[in-house]
Amino acid sequence: MKSFQNVIQPSFREVFHKDFFLKGRWNTDFFTEDLPITVELGCGRGEYSVEMARLFRERNFLGIDIKGARIWKGAKIALHNGIANVGFIRTRIDFIDSFFSRDEVSEIWITFPDPQLKKNRKRLTSARFLNMYKSFLKADGLVHLKTDNPEFYNYTLTIAEYNKLQIEFSTDNLYTLPEPEKVLMIKTYYERMWLEQELSIHYLCFKLNGDHAIEEVPAI
Repeated sequence: MKSFQNVIQPSFREVFHKDFFLKGRWNTDFFTEDLPITVELGCGRGEYSVEMARLFRERNFLGIDIKGARIWKGAKIALHNGIANVGFIRTRIDFIDSFFSRDEVSEIWITFPDPQLKKNRKRLTSARFLNMYKSFLKADGLVHLKTDNPEFYNYTLTIAEYNKLQIEFSTDNLYTLPEPEKVLMIKTYYERMWLEQELSIHYLCFKLNGDHAIEEVPAI
């Protein structure tokens, strides 16, 4: 992937307790157009990022994952099809606040992450991570979660309610909706697997509104 111009692979030393050189400069030094930025966390093979970029040419997209073998597929497809409004960052999401400046990101998608059922702190919707997202997500920016795991969905819904975050939409069975938005109909490799197993897909959309720090829910 070193030859892919749409992939960034920073070293540990470039992001550990320091700002990455593209922080605040994605639309000037990476993308060809200055457009609102959407970030997908734990993007895996990049299916969601690439398909969103196809649907919304008026936005820029960045898929983030630590697994290079997964990112390679989405990056290759984007290059082959000339999709210039999507790129990828190979890094740990623990370092996410090293990459983006205040108000630099308009939306965040979290698609089928590891639910980390035994380690709340590692969940991508824990208070720890949500506070990181607040540091760069615009005030009216949206966080989208799609998951097959009911416990993870309920955990995220509870932490949003506990912190009085503005919930835009929630459902514990996405595909029972009469007319879901096109962006919600994008299916990743893993989502297709879950659907074949007749598992329900849960979806939650909320804002990280308010100036107060987000708190973890006691005893979850």
